[in-house]
Amino acid sequence: MPKDNVERAIKKASGADAENYEEITYEGYGQGGVAFFVECTTNNTTRTVANVRAIFNKFDGNLGKNGELAFIFDRKGIFTIDLAQVKMEWDDFEMEMIDGGAEDVEKDEEEVMITTAFEDFGSLSHKLDELGIEAKSAELQRIPNNTKEVNEEQFKANMKMLERFEDDDDVQNVYHNMEITEELMNSL
Repeated sequence: MPKDNVERAIKKASGADAENYEEITYEGYGQGGVAFFVECTTNNTTRTVANVRAIFNKFDGNLGKNGELAFIFDRKGIFTIDLAQVKMEWDDFEMEMIDGGAEDVEKDEEEVMITTAFEDFGSLSHKLDELGIEAKSAELQRIPNNTKEVNEEQFKANMKMLERFEDDDDVQNVYHNMEITEELMNSL
């Protein structure tokens, strides 16, 4: 690769020529009325909206207006920690998490999943630090308030659309309210 190309790439990424990326969201519906919420980071909104619209159209979906699906998804904080990090009685741990803003605390054999309201994300993170517990993951997600049942054909089309969204470089996260049953998963 020529030296000029390397220097131009470095200048573009770090200097005054650095591209501005912005976070944008798109909302729409897939087959069977399934709601999709698509979070993107892009330096070219025209390209991104065209790609998102094309994906919705290809799978007989519709790109909606921003804010249209706000009532379907709640923004929640999701923390996952190793159960082995909990060094106190379970009831005491649950109370500490609730004091830190947890809405729900669930455990299985290996992990603990803690759900919190968007506004309490920082306070729960602080509470975990206070207790010396390091989260395996801590992220904000959009959780559907209700799910939508679909038939096998609609499920397959929506899963292909979901896959196509995830393959797009500008798309960071895709959330949906499709009810996924074991029977539907086996049909893939």
